[in-house]
Amino acid sequence: MRRLAPRGLGAALEQVTRGLEPPSLIGRVQRVWPEVAGAALAKHAEPVSEHGRELLLRCADAVWAEEVRLMSIELTGRLNEVLGEGSLTGIRTVSGGVPDRR
Repeated sequence: MRRLAPRGLGAALEQVTRGLEPPSLIGRVQRVWPEVAGAALAKHAEPVSEHGRELLLRCADAVWAEEVRLMSIELTGRLNEVLGEGSLTGIRTVSGGVPDRR
């Protein structure tokens, strides 16, 4: 019997974690947020909830909340490209701090 070469750990973990992902819209958004938002924005704004297909982002402060508000149409479009059209209708923001992720 011939053995196959070992798989990389990343591929094996990807397969396992995909099954653990919450089926909710907010879970799917949280999974893709760093990729869609980019490193700088993801560091200062995080998805915290979803209600009626509207995403709520908690931002580090009022300046970041305004920045996200100005980018909300573009961000909604990018998220819908990844999640499927019509997944989100818009984005709201609140300021009040994002945990430091250094």
